[in-house]
Amino acid sequence: MNQPSDQPEDRTGTHGDGHVEEVRAAVRDLVPRALDDLRTLVAIPSVADERLFPRAECERAARWVADAFRAEGIDTRLEVTPDGSQVVLGHRPGPDGAPTVLLYAHYDVQPPLDDAAWTTPPFELTERDGRLYGRGAADCKGNVVTHLTALRALRALGGEDYPVGVRLVVEGSEEQGTGGLDRWVEANPGALAADAMLIQDTGNAELGLPTLTVTLRGAANVVVHVEALEGEIHSGMFGGAAPDALAALVAILASLRDENGDTTIDGVPAAVGHGTWDGVAYDEDQFRHDAGVLDGVRFVGTGSVADRLWARPVVTILGIDAPSVVGSAAAIQPRAAARLNLRVPPGSDAQDLQDKLVAHLEAHAPWGVRVRVERDAVGQPFAARTSGHVFDTLTAALADAYGRETVTAGQGGSIPLCNVLAGQYPGAEIVLLGVEEPACLIHAPNESVAPSEIENLAVGEALFLARLGEG
Repeated sequence: MNQPSDQPEDRTGTHGDGHVEEVRAAVRDLVPRALDDLRTLVAIPSVADERLFPRAECERAARWVADAFRAEGIDTRLEVTPDGSQVVLGHRPGPDGAPTVLLYAHYDVQPPLDDAAWTTPPFELTERDGRLYGRGAADCKGNVVTHLTALRALRALGGEDYPVGVRLVVEGSEEQGTGGLDRWVEANPGALAADAMLIQDTGNAELGLPTLTVTLRGAANVVVHVEALEGEIHSGMFGGAAPDALAALVAILASLRDENGDTTIDGVPAAVGHGTWDGVAYDEDQFRHDAGVLDGVRFVGTGSVADRLWARPVVTILGIDAPSVVGSAAAIQPRAAARLNLRVPPGSDAQDLQDKLVAHLEAHAPWGVRVRVERDAVGQPFAARTSGHVFDTLTAALADAYGRETVTAGQGGSIPLCNVLAGQYPGAEIVLLGVEEPACLIHAPNESVAPSEIENLAVGEALFLARLGEG
């Protein structure tokens, strides 16, 4: 495999089977159609949460995806998964003896969050300063149209047939984390058999730098409840002796980081700074820009940025149940709660770390307050194979498409489906990539995508499929 470096060298397409520029030209001709497709898809508010948007919107997106790939010769169908969402499944056999490639993406999107924080309507694809803004433009509808564009380019150059067998999986509840597709895969063994699986729901380490994601952190959420009093009492009459549930919760949460900001969970040595990342580096100034860290505010933790993001556990406070400042009374709080997100690096067991987190929360409760911890299901970390014909072929194809050496990176997010697929299909090579570079601001207001990422990734995918079919 290519050894990543901090400054990848430029390339001009030296794997040359003579097709690089031909494929590039075919994709370039298809980009206007791809962006029209993206505009249509973004306009569908396919949030898989019926409390926020009607289920019919997700169903409309699923039908659009099924129809679009059917038009490119893929035999598609819709199936309902155990969480009630629809997954788009497709298949087209390849030539005799050719490998089969599974193409994955998802059509559901995050809620828009604060509409007022968007500079343009979230469900209207809008061009500004060379980027296209809209919810799902990158995560993950940009990847849906990338798959479409790569397949269209192959058909434009080679006729009706593809050089490999194609399986398609586009799910509809990935952002909700309800595991509908995961459970469908487990209940339908063999239905998605493939030699290679392109999971397009990650992205490049920076704009224009081809990147394969080789690790994913696992995740385990908990809610910690603290109770100290039968009810609210006056802070003037009882403050100073009566135990304060909110103050106890603050003390418990403070125990989860040391003075440097490193996560500290009792019994987890890696949480205090021993994990290291040996792939591509993440420049500190670039991270400050990407994360929107304010001037003068320091990063938390020790070690490199990549170490902290991809190689170590971290606990994040997602929410706290406590009185709002506006309208709060002079009262001591009898109870409080917080929702915590634990990210687990490869090499650690998510269930073990969740157990240790629960024990830590219980052990660090002050004043004998009552602590109760609710657990969510855990998602294990994932590590991809970084050798083999599929990985090497894709590495070279992306390098030719982008004109830069391909690097490897980790991702702090979790995709439990990868572990499910790896367990069901141990012989398949699973690789992760996508259009979601840091400036995309996925999951935040003003999500966007760079059209160049869609174009270059489509070139790389088409080259990969063609070369894999050649053997």
